[in-house]
Amino acid sequence: MYLKSIEIHGFKSFANKIVFEFQKGITAIVGPNGSGKSNVGDAVRWVLGEQSAKQLRGSKMEDIIFAGTELRKPQGFAYVAITFDNSDHKLPTSYEEVTVARRVYRSGESEYLMNGVNCRLRDVQELFLDTGIGKEGYSIIGQGQIDKILNGKPEERRELFDEAAGIVKYKKRKATAQKNLEVERQNLERINDILSELEKQVGPLKQQSETAREYLRLREDLKQLDVNLFLQEYEQLHTEEDKVENNIEIVTTDFEEKNKLFSHIKEDYERLERALEQKDIVLEKNKGTVNEKRIRKEQLEGEIKVCNEQILAAKQNDKHYQERLETILSDVDKKNKEHQKQLEEKEKLFSGMQDIEQKKDGMEEKVADCKNQMDAINDKIDQCNQEIMHRLNENATLKAKLEKYNTMLSQENVKKAQLTQRILKNKTDEAICVETLQKEEARLNEVTVQIQGKNQRLQELQEKQKADRNNLEDLRKALNIKQQDYHRERSKLETLRNMTERYDGYGQSIRRVMEQKEKNAGIVGVVADIIKVEKEYEVAMEIALGGSIQNIVTDTEETAKQLIQFLKKNRYGRATFLPLTVVGKRNVSKREDARKEPGVLGFASELVNAKKEFKNLVEYLLGRILVVDHIDHAIAVARKYNNSIRIVTLEGELLNPGGSMSGGAYKNSSNLLSRHREMEDGEKKLGNLKQDCEKVQKEIELLQSNGDLQAQERRDIQSELQQLYVLENTAKLNYKQAKSNRETIEKGYLSIQEETEDIERQFAELRGNVTMLQKQMDMLEEENEDHENKKKEYNKELEDKRKELEELREQVAGVSIEASSFEQKKEFIETNMQRIQRELDTLKEEHSRLEENAANSTQQVIEKEQAIQVMKSQLETEVKDIKEVDDYIESLKSDREETAKQHKDLLRQREQISDDLGNLDKEIFRLNNRKEKIAEQMEQQSNYMWEEYELTYQTAAEHKTETNLDFSTMKRQISEVKAKMKGLGDVNVNAIEDYRNISERYELLHSQHEDLIHSEEVLMNIVEELDIEMRKQFEEKFAEIKSQFDIVFKELFGGGKGTIELMSDEDILEAGINIIAQPPGKKLQNMMQMSGGEKALTAISLLFAIQNLKPSPFCLLDEIEAALDDSNVKRYAQYLHKLTKDTQFIVITHRRGTMSAADVMYGITMQEKGVSTMVSVNLIEDQLDEMEKAGNKN
Repeated sequence: MYLKSIEIHGFKSFANKIVFEFQKGITAIVGPNGSGKSNVGDAVRWVLGEQSAKQLRGSKMEDIIFAGTELRKPQGFAYVAITFDNSDHKLPTSYEEVTVARRVYRSGESEYLMNGVNCRLRDVQELFLDTGIGKEGYSIIGQGQIDKILNGKPEERRELFDEAAGIVKYKKRKATAQKNLEVERQNLERINDILSELEKQVGPLKQQSETAREYLRLREDLKQLDVNLFLQEYEQLHTEEDKVENNIEIVTTDFEEKNKLFSHIKEDYERLERALEQKDIVLEKNKGTVNEKRIRKEQLEGEIKVCNEQILAAKQNDKHYQERLETILSDVDKKNKEHQKQLEEKEKLFSGMQDIEQKKDGMEEKVADCKNQMDAINDKIDQCNQEIMHRLNENATLKAKLEKYNTMLSQENVKKAQLTQRILKNKTDEAICVETLQKEEARLNEVTVQIQGKNQRLQELQEKQKADRNNLEDLRKALNIKQQDYHRERSKLETLRNMTERYDGYGQSIRRVMEQKEKNAGIVGVVADIIKVEKEYEVAMEIALGGSIQNIVTDTEETAKQLIQFLKKNRYGRATFLPLTVVGKRNVSKREDARKEPGVLGFASELVNAKKEFKNLVEYLLGRILVVDHIDHAIAVARKYNNSIRIVTLEGELLNPGGSMSGGAYKNSSNLLSRHREMEDGEKKLGNLKQDCEKVQKEIELLQSNGDLQAQERRDIQSELQQLYVLENTAKLNYKQAKSNRETIEKGYLSIQEETEDIERQFAELRGNVTMLQKQMDMLEEENEDHENKKKEYNKELEDKRKELEELREQVAGVSIEASSFEQKKEFIETNMQRIQRELDTLKEEHSRLEENAANSTQQVIEKEQAIQVMKSQLETEVKDIKEVDDYIESLKSDREETAKQHKDLLRQREQISDDLGNLDKEIFRLNNRKEKIAEQMEQQSNYMWEEYELTYQTAAEHKTETNLDFSTMKRQISEVKAKMKGLGDVNVNAIEDYRNISERYELLHSQHEDLIHSEEVLMNIVEELDIEMRKQFEEKFAEIKSQFDIVFKELFGGGKGTIELMSDEDILEAGINIIAQPPGKKLQNMMQMSGGEKALTAISLLFAIQNLKPSPFCLLDEIEAALDDSNVKRYAQYLHKLTKDTQFIVITHRRGTMSAADVMYGITMQEKGVSTMVSVNLIEDQLDEMEKAGNKN
């Protein structure tokens, strides 16, 4: 067997799931300090059942769950699983591979799993018992265990040697036996108390049972008399019932005959009704046929009329065709004449167009002469224009100079305007600068206010965070308290469940029988399991049930018989069984009138809850017991009913029939009835506590979330403050800049005023030059006026010629228009001729069509006249059919009236028979009522017999005796028997059964008393035998360990001597152990006098000696060689190899000597802060090299 793998998830620094795979030999787990190497050892220790958070280097168990980092959230659970190869089956299980896992949640809930199935811690401990594996064993050795061996007290080293000696399992068995012994002694004490109480009750119950037997004898006599009286009365009622039934049969026969007659009449009535309906349908159908015929007749008459009108129309159309043909021929003649006229006009237009062409040519020659004369005048005008242009050029030169001066003046004006604009801009800039100055000042003030507000909010957040932290701490404390309450309640609930499962508080025989429940399906359970009681009635019901509370309910007598044989065979004692097939089969008599008494809560059977199938059983056990609120009311009720009722109070006082009373202080140590209620209450309370924990957890999460939000807001505010400080500095700079700009603007204004004065001087000089140029231009203007006058004369002459030319052109245009007019007329005539030709063609086509239509119209007239003759023949046929159908309708009407008369006669008969049926039905109802009354009387008498004696008529007939007594005599004798029964006084009818039950219970308890004494002796013998075995085995193993220790010590130290000794004057099973060592060249000395390295090597020698003697399947060593020097580490590693023959080693180390001896290495580091991960060994070696170099420098 060896360790195959370790899976870790959420345990301490292992946030992510990590799986370590192992082989036989030595596996080293290496890494820098603080990387989480030792957490692997803690994980193995925890999964094997370590319950102490201190042993796992924590303050509370929650500390083992990954607590989160700055970048990661905390985990909600921690999970560790270890897998063993069990192919050699050293572990007591059939599995080839065994996986043990443990999971714990932040809420405190935890679970163990074995191969994926939930199990208990005890199961895990028993699995590894006597293997060296476990939290107390020597398979997991850390520096804490080394320190415990070196520096601990001698008594504290005891666990290690007990495990090595193999007596741990004996110690646990001894502890279990001692615990069972204590339980048996408590049970024995309780049974002694009960036996003492029962001995006090046996005597009075015996006397009450004798009185009860006399009472029952008289009651039997009363029963016989009641039976005879019941049978006589029942027979009389039965005879009367037969007479009533005979009358019912006669009336029923008459009713059935009348009913049959009524049915026949009803059938005839319905048949006639159907016939009437059929005749109505036929009548309506023929009426419809007549209507259709008449409609057809009218349609034919209409069609004849239409055909006559069509013939008349056709004749009129023929006349119209003739008139239209004549009109068309007349129109054709007219169109021919019009076409001839258009040809003549076309010829006249052709001759006129030739004259106009000749006139147009003469006019165009006159236009050419006029144009030549106008060209000569234009030449003269050009000469004048040249002169004018010369003067204009000179004038233009002057104008250019003038323009230049004007431009200069304009430029000066522009400069003046620019200066003015500069002045305005200066003023504007100054205003803007002032405004900017004010804005920057306001902005600076605004930013300052914002900074103050943010600082205030930051202060508020700090105070709120402080308050939230306090609240969070309070909530965590509250959560811790609630979780403690939760686990306490859960432990209490588990205890109750275990007590219920083990049937604690019951006798040994009861427990032995209930152990067979799974094997024997006929065992229903004990009475306490079947009955459920509200808390306020628990004491009363336990007193009422008495010893019956431990009775065992079975399905049949056969099952009870088998279980009794089982108890006898195994000498387990006695037990009382209640077979459901027998117990409670007869009704229990109750004093119903007692319910109305003051303080009465009801009969005990009504105040408990049980399944339906146990109703009779509950009635049997509790049906005759009355429950009263307190003893005063109980005494009053008992006195009123002559102490004939068994009464129990809520506080546990018991009043028996006959007058005996039991009471006093009630100590209920077993709580048999309340266990289930306490378990239900515990589950509810557990659920509420779980909800409270979840609620507080949510509040904590909410506060944490709010804290995160507040921290974020705080960071945001700090960020905003930084920005605001930047804005504040910017505003201050802008304010200074604006102030500097204002001073610059004021200086610029003075410079602009100087430039304005220079421009005014230049402007005056330019105005003088412009005046001189203006005079020269006036002289040139006068010379130009002369040339302009000549030009005007030439232009006037040219205008006259132009007018003449226009007149000639107009005449030419007129001739052209006239020629165009002739052309248009020609086109118009040609168009008219084409139109006339088209109209002639159209008239000819219409003429041909009209001749064809006239021929067709004559043929249609002939066809319509033939159709009229056919329709007249059809019309005569329709008139004849209408007459025949009318005659048939009249015959149908007379036939229907006859059928309707028969229908009315049947209706009268039907109503008469219906009245007779009603009367017969009333008689049947009266007779049935009488029969029911008789049956009710018989049922009342039967109920009386059943309630009083549980007898039916048949069973009462079996008890009938021959007697000649009449009714009055029997009633008198019944009164006498009742008087005798009353004379007995208060009778405890249950005393017989109570006496029997108490006797049986006494015998049962006495048997249990003997069994407990025997069990006590057996357990004491077991403890003694275990002590002997442990002493013997410890002595042998201690001597072997002592010898091995000396051998290993010499090999590791290279000589010397090592030994162990028991402390004297102490029990060998409890004595402490001293370790004495003598390194080479030194005196024999105690461990406390040795150096650190010598101590560590001595402890290692002891551990290796134990491994030699009793190898564990695997051994996890956590830096136990840390205090050794390099030479000792080398010897340590060499010896480690020798031990790998029987043991697999997992070594957590950072010593290179140990690493070099390893077969496989795993590296652990924290690449992410606070999170352990598995990496390559090369990376770890680099980190270790750096650590060693740093150590050498120091």
